[in-house]
Amino acid sequence: MKAKGVRLHGANDLRLEEFELPEITDDEILVKVVSDSICMSTYKCAILGTEHKRVHEDVAEHPAIMGHEFAGDIVQVGKNHQDKFKPGMKFTLQPALNYKGTMWSPGYSYEFFGGDTTYCVIPAEVMELGCLLEYKGRAYYEASLAEPMSCSIGAFNAAYHTQMGVYEHQMGIKEGGKLAIMAGAGPMGLGALTYALHRDVRPGMVVVTDVNQERLDRAEELFPVEEYAKEGIELHFVNTGEFENPVEELRKISGGTGYDDVFCYAPVAAVVTQSSAILGRDGCLNFFAGPTDKQFSAEMNFYDVHYNSTHVMGTTGGNTADMIESLELTAAKRINPAVMVTHIGGLDAAAQTTLNLPKIPGGKKLIYTHLEMPLVALTELRERGKELSDSRYEELANIVDEHQGLWCPEAEEYLIKNFIDNK
Repeated sequence: MKAKGVRLHGANDLRLEEFELPEITDDEILVKVVSDSICMSTYKCAILGTEHKRVHEDVAEHPAIMGHEFAGDIVQVGKNHQDKFKPGMKFTLQPALNYKGTMWSPGYSYEFFGGDTTYCVIPAEVMELGCLLEYKGRAYYEASLAEPMSCSIGAFNAAYHTQMGVYEHQMGIKEGGKLAIMAGAGPMGLGALTYALHRDVRPGMVVVTDVNQERLDRAEELFPVEEYAKEGIELHFVNTGEFENPVEELRKISGGTGYDDVFCYAPVAAVVTQSSAILGRDGCLNFFAGPTDKQFSAEMNFYDVHYNSTHVMGTTGGNTADMIESLELTAAKRINPAVMVTHIGGLDAAAQTTLNLPKIPGGKKLIYTHLEMPLVALTELRERGKELSDSRYEELANIVDEHQGLWCPEAEEYLIKNFIDNK
C-alpha cells in the first residue's frame, strides 16, 4: 500500500515523499500512525545522518522514516500475533529496542518503520521484545508523549544513593530529599517536573532553573508553588541568569547542604559544572541531555567525588516498564504530559520543524500525520484563525484556553473530526 512520510536520505536531507509499503509477513503488523511528537534526538539524527550511531550506512539507498514518539491504530496483524493484537486497537511502543546488541530504533534505522508517516510496518523484533503496547487511553498524543516521559522516568529510576561503608546502591531518587532540575523549564524538564511532583517516591524540595524568565513564569503558572507547599513539597523556580554566582544562590536555597539529586537538561558545559557544584553529600548527578559533540566535556569537582561520594551518570531513553508507568500515571490523571506541548502541525511541517528545532521556541512540537497544517503555536491559534478567516482555529483556541493553555483530549478530538480527511 502507499504511505506518505518524512524520510532521512543523508545529513540535513529530509524529504516528504510517497512510497510503497511492502506486504506484511506473518510476523509483522501494519499500523496507521495518528500522532508523533518531535524529539531533539530526531534533530540530532537529521543533522548527523550516517554519523549518528543509530543510522545505517546505506541510508541514501534505503531512507529511514523519521520519528519515534508515535501512536495510532493497528490496521492488519500477521497471523503469528493475532492472539494478542487485533485490527482497531490503539497502540504505542517503546522505541529503544536494543535488539541483539544493535542500536537500531524506529525513527532512525528502518526503511518502513517510524512515526512521521501515515502508515508503517512494525517488524517482528518489536513484538518479540514486548515493545508494542496496546493503548486504552482517550488521546493519541498522550500515548506519543509516553516515550519522552519514559525517558525522565528512567532517569529517576536509575538514580542511586549509598550509605557510608555500605557498598550497595539504593536505586531511585532520595525520598523527601532535595532535587534540582537544571535548565528545566523546557519541554523535557517540565515532563520531569510533573513526574517528580506526582510519583510515589517524592522529594521534599524541587528547584527548577533556567535563564528564560518567560519559560519559568509559564512553569510556575502550571505548577503553583502554594499548591505543592500544601503537599509538603517546597518548590522554587530560579533564573540563574540573574545571579553573579548561581551556585552560591542554589546552595543557599538548599539550606547550605546541597542537593541529593540533580538532573542536567542542557548539554552546556557551564550548566554541567553548576550541576556538579550544587551536589550534597552522596549527591547523584544525571547528565540527561545528550550532546552532538563527541568531545563534549565539562569540569566536575573530584574532591567531592572522593570525600563526599558525589557521583555522575547518564541515561538515554527509558525502557518498556518506564513507558507502562507513564501510561498508567497519565490514565490515572496523576501526570499531565501535555505540559510539554506548545505547537501542533501536520505531516507537511515535520521535515522543516525537525531541521530547525533548536531555533523554534517553546516545547514539544506535536505532528498529526494525516493532517496538512503549518506548524502553529497553541498561543497563536486564535490569531491564525483570524488571518485565515477560519473559525476552526478559533474553536481550537477556545478549547485550549479552557485547559490552562494546554493541549488536551478535547482539542485533539476536535482537530481529528474537523481538520483531518480520514478517507
